[in-house]
Amino acid sequence: MATLTILADENIPFAREAFGTLGDVRLSHGRQITRDDLRDVDLLVVRSITRVDEALLAGTRVRFVGTATSGSDHVVVDDLARLGVAFYAALGCNANAVAEYMAVAWLTLAQRRGWALAGRHVGVIGVGHVGALVVEKARALGMVPVLNDPPKLRDTGSDVYRPIDELLDCDIITCHTPLTYDGPFPTYRLIGERFFSRLKHGAWFCNAGRGEAVDEEALGRALERDRLDATILDVWDHEPAIDGRLVARVDIGTPHIAGYSLEGKVNGTAMVYDAACRFLGVEPGWDASAAAPPPLLPPLTIAGEGRIEVDVLAEVATAAYPIARDDERLRRTAQMTPAERGLVFDDLRRAYPTRREFRQTSVAVTGGSSGLINTLRALQFRMS
Repeated sequence: MATLTILADENIPFAREAFGTLGDVRLSHGRQITRDDLRDVDLLVVRSITRVDEALLAGTRVRFVGTATSGSDHVVVDDLARLGVAFYAALGCNANAVAEYMAVAWLTLAQRRGWALAGRHVGVIGVGHVGALVVEKARALGMVPVLNDPPKLRDTGSDVYRPIDELLDCDIITCHTPLTYDGPFPTYRLIGERFFSRLKHGAWFCNAGRGEAVDEEALGRALERDRLDATILDVWDHEPAIDGRLVARVDIGTPHIAGYSLEGKVNGTAMVYDAACRFLGVEPGWDASAAAPPPLLPPLTIAGEGRIEVDVLAEVATAAYPIARDDERLRRTAQMTPAERGLVFDDLRRAYPTRREFRQTSVAVTGGSSGLINTLRALQFRMS
């Protein structure tokens, strides 16, 4: 049997170790993969920055494509089906990482503004793999989620899913939709002038789904009119050459890394690897559970007595994930040209430092209330 050739995005952790059990592995920058690169490739493994369609695959011998990401709008599935190419997406692989990103972002801003999150209403637009876990984190923080997901409403008939207009009075809006252009529920430019003009004055707006779901011109006008108290963006229109004016204006801005925990990335690798093994009819020879190193963060001891609960929660959460670091690095690009900003945007993603999920952090709180301890447990910190 001829040796298989696998081409993988260089930003996929353990790609060589995992897929090397199946054949020869080549690594490439995801934006630089061309059809010529794929002439003699059997399996292609990508992340979200590689558009995979007939133009890329026609005339190659690629017969399996896997994306180690939760989203799959960068892959034209109909083209792959027409070419007889199998496809697998690691749906939900990094959902918990994105949900933790939102929790850290909310706690960071709540601490800055002296807000209590408990009792705040948060409108969650898109309640799939990611949105469902965002809802869990919101409830752990004592928030009241209001859910919007028309496809789930259609499929379940459950009145837990509300029309988007019913989210307009929420204190926080957070978007976690896929990107779709057609069908009964397109999400392209779902959030625009009409939405922002009717949204509760002083609300927070967050997007960690797809940048194209938001009309950034309308968002900019909402910011100019001071309709929003805070904006959190991890995804942007026209990535990687994003709008520098918007970067400068948001309260927290990051380069599409909300799902970039080590656990999320390893999950993506493992899910695509297992799918490739099933496609090839071979037993897996790589064990993802042994791949991730031990936690990097030493146990935390936090003083809780006499302190505001949100301050303690923010201290723990930002110790586990210092989101301000990611914001600062992206914010430095605001004055660059779009081309320069695009290069840095990709570099920040490619060289992203190791980030572990909450369950890898052990926490001891001295003098904290039982409610505080229970909240940290609900967020999945390990309480010692």
